[in-house]
Amino acid sequence: MLATARNRAAEVGVVPIGSGGGAALRFLAAVTEARAAVEIGTGTGVSGLWMLRGMRPDGVLTTVDTEGEHQRLAKQTFVEAGIQPQRVRLIPGAALDVLPRLTDGHYDLVFCDGDKLEYSEYLTEALRLLKPGGIVAFDNALWHDRVADPAQRDAETVSIRELGKTVRDHDMLLPVMLPVGDGLLVAKKVWTPET
Repeated sequence: MLATARNRAAEVGVVPIGSGGGAALRFLAAVTEARAAVEIGTGTGVSGLWMLRGMRPDGVLTTVDTEGEHQRLAKQTFVEAGIQPQRVRLIPGAALDVLPRLTDGHYDLVFCDGDKLEYSEYLTEALRLLKPGGIVAFDNALWHDRVADPAQRDAETVSIRELGKTVRDHDMLLPVMLPVGDGLLVAKKVWTPET
């Protein structure tokens, strides 16, 4: 099914997560025993399929994308993979319009692979959406090796670079950069006792 989903992605000009990043997502979903996950950027279902394979059997993936055609193809991918329809909520629309309507503190995993210029706002939403101990992950965190090169000053590179600094310095996050694919920045929302 992943190969079919990748072929669909190529046909519509979507760049799906690579196998290394996908395997990391499956592992993160499994290690958190994810019952509820959010994905920003449905694509044709490649990353969603990886996450669903790691989530609990009763886990539900909520996936958001501005492109209805991409979501139609993703739905086809999920059906062909034998994923039960009640395990996937496909929500069309812009992430920053949809995310505020989702339940606070309800999610185990938030995966961000949408508009790079909105990554810092996705982080703000993820912190609200995640349970303590939940994980947020950002694809393309190395952005074609541009993030580490201070001479690269285009808006997307700067946005991702700033996200990395914010995640690194955030009191509520325990981060790690996984050198898979184009970089997967992962951070755990640290549990803090109520005072």
